[in-house]
Amino acid sequence: MTKRSAGLLICRQHEDRREVLLVHPGGPYWAKKDEGCWSIPKGLVNEGEDDLAAARRETKEEIGVDIDGSFTDLGCFKQPGGKMVIAWAVRADLDASSIRSNTFSMEWPPRSGAMREFPEVDRAAWFTLPEADVKLLPGQRPILLAFAERFPASSAGG
Repeated sequence: MTKRSAGLLICRQHEDRREVLLVHPGGPYWAKKDEGCWSIPKGLVNEGEDDLAAARRETKEEIGVDIDGSFTDLGCFKQPGGKMVIAWAVRADLDASSIRSNTFSMEWPPRSGAMREFPEVDRAAWFTLPEADVKLLPGQRPILLAFAERFPASSAGG
């Protein structure tokens, strides 16, 4: 069975530009990576769970904020590894510097026997659409394209 993730493309109108909130993965593997590794807040859908409920739950786990509003379905996007990501756009404005993420444990350094905790997301930031296109994981760039097509710059939607 194909794994499914669900997430939110959180957007805002800031001054004269549209911006989207992206999250940077935590942990030592991603610490020195930037371009092409950011993501929308998202995570796995549990068996029997509503996709939008999963997107909202995962977003809260990754940024510590319960996002509410008018959710617009952007579609389902196949990732290079085969996983499907279901995404919604929603308008919200929050302080990206104040996010609080859940944590995960892993052996670090490798083969040391020492377990360490890391945040699932180590930071979040607002990006314009052209900036986000560079920062996003390549498999998630079609989500951004779907958002831009659904909400042209003149509509300030989301």
